Amino acid sequence: MNSTTPFCLDPDYLNDLATKYKEAYAQAQPFPHIVIDDFLPEFVLDEILTEFPQPGSIDWQKFDAPAEKKLASTSELQMGEATRLLLYQLNSATFINFLEQLTSIEGIIPDPHFVGGGLHQIEPGGYLKMHVDFNRHTRLSLDRRLNLLLYLNKDWHEDYGGHLELWDRDMTRCEKKILPIFNRCVIFSTTDFSYHGHPEPLTCPEGRTRKSLALYYYSNGRPAEEIAGAGHSTLFKTRPDEKFTSNQSPGTNVKTFVKKLIPPILIDVRNHLSQKS
Repeated sequence: MNSTTPFCLDPDYLNDLATKYKEAYAQAQPFPHIVIDDFLPEFVLDEILTEFPQPGSIDWQKFDAPAEKKLASTSELQMGEATRLLLYQLNSATFINFLEQLTSIEGIIPDPHFVGGGLHQIEPGGYLKMHVDFNRHTRLSLDRRLNLLLYLNKDWHEDYGGHLELWDRDMTRCEKKILPIFNRCVIFSTTDFSYHGHPEPLTCPEGRTRKSLALYYYSNGRPAEEIAGAGHSTLFKTRPDEKFTSNQSPGTNVKTFVKKLIPPILIDVRNHLSQKS
């Protein structure tokens, strides 16, 4: 295959992956997860990397708070064609079947709106403190069950940082650190106790950023032991001997706050019109 051949996910390849990693996923600590390197053909992600928007090239949602300093896309219309086509495939029945086989979670539902997901980018000095994710999709009234992160960082050195950290349920120790290298896919179960984040400020050279694609998956209902109480937004928690003032993602400026009040369809229309002008 090459970049002139339309890429489609191969069900046989995905079935082999699910069979290979199913047991490891279930037994992983501190919560079910798997790290898969060389996840897709390189040319697919090369195209996405080529069209990945720079920090100042689109109207990123900017988070700049004690708990998080990062950029996130707000609409699929901010993305290039190759990126959109891959995201659609990762929301397809073919891929959902793979996720259900891998995780033993039945009735997985993708998010066509990419709420909180899509493109993520962190500049030098940026971070995302330890947290558990929002546990309900308010628009779809569904329970959040899985995260998929696909990293796009070529020639990424250990001393650049940006590790995804997975912590134990009591937030007493880090159980695993995952370097965000190119074509590395991380899939993990999300509960009210699945603490994860990129808590250390990024130390990559100026002009480089930590880039990733993020997709979240849901179900209608979930096991009672996975939740601590009612629905909630992102909840941050300090590591031992760490202090910061914010306990949830606040949308720290007026512009970000207003965006959260605007229906996604209006954002899509605005971005589409701006691209045509």
